[in-house]
Amino acid sequence: MRMQDTETRTPPILDLFFCIVLMPLLLALGPAHHWISYSVWFFILVCLYMYCVYFAVRAARVPHLIIARRYRRAAALLALLAMLNWLLAHYPLPRLDFVLPAMSEYQTQVRNYSVSLSMWLMFSIVVSYALTISFVRELYSQLLHRKKIEYERNRAELAMFKAQISPHFLFNTLNSLYSLVIGTSRQAEDAFVKFTQLLEYTYTTIRNESVPVGDEIAYIGNYIDLQAIRLGTRTRVDWHCDVDDPEALMPPMILMTFLENAFKYGASSTRDCTIALALVLRRGQLTFETSNAIMKHADEFRRNAPTGIDNCRARLDGIFPGRYSLAAGAGDDGIYRVNLRIQLS
Repeated sequence: MRMQDTETRTPPILDLFFCIVLMPLLLALGPAHHWISYSVWFFILVCLYMYCVYFAVRAARVPHLIIARRYRRAAALLALLAMLNWLLAHYPLPRLDFVLPAMSEYQTQVRNYSVSLSMWLMFSIVVSYALTISFVRELYSQLLHRKKIEYERNRAELAMFKAQISPHFLFNTLNSLYSLVIGTSRQAEDAFVKFTQLLEYTYTTIRNESVPVGDEIAYIGNYIDLQAIRLGTRTRVDWHCDVDDPEALMPPMILMTFLENAFKYGASSTRDCTIALALVLRRGQLTFETSNAIMKHADEFRRNAPTGIDNCRARLDGIFPGRYSLAAGAGDDGIYRVNLRIQLS
């Protein structure tokens, strides 16, 4: 919570420093305070514009746009601000009057050039400060997200270690039990094998940064098959998978939150229902979709499901900043849908 508090409080402090310290110093120590004698309205416009430039750059999160490779949007914003600064630098100030008309014209041109030069200098300082603060905040945000991911991973490992006796002992015991199951039922044998594969995948991939998409699909398939055996014929599972590169890498078990929610809240052994699941990978873009009606534990779903999705979103923010989209919610038809798109490469 301390890191989150720091992330929340630091930007307003830096913004206040700009508003009440840096900007007033630029106006007081530079030539800008002389502009009041030329035109009060021009001075006010310059002040307001510089504040607008700062907050526009901060609000647009230019560093985030650059990291997300949205160069055109970042360039368009900076070009627009530069154009507005150019227009303001050519604000029609009153002509200086001297005894000699030629001297008046010369002094007016010198004054206008000096104002224009000062405007561009102030503009550069304000943009540079705003970009620096934005870069620092973006870097800090990325570090914070990575800490969150590490924390969630460590917590998952700790939970697994608490729940396990010993992986060696566990798999040896499962092999012994499997030898007892052989011959009793073909379905029981298949279920036992799939369950063993699920456990083995969980144990071997918990520390991995990434796994092939094909391995993740096999894991999901085993999970679906075991759920189908448990639920019987009342719950129909519509599982669609279309992948053009099974060797593409993705974070392990990042889809399990949505998969578990679909079966936990959308399955029923007493009423007919359908759970639709789809995973598509095309040219490095992974799409995962689920849809199901909320069949049970509606209160628990409204209380716990958003937390699990928020945790998953935080993990995605750290791994795929600006390269994913996640939409989850119930439609007018009462069907809860999840649509996750990730640009893996």
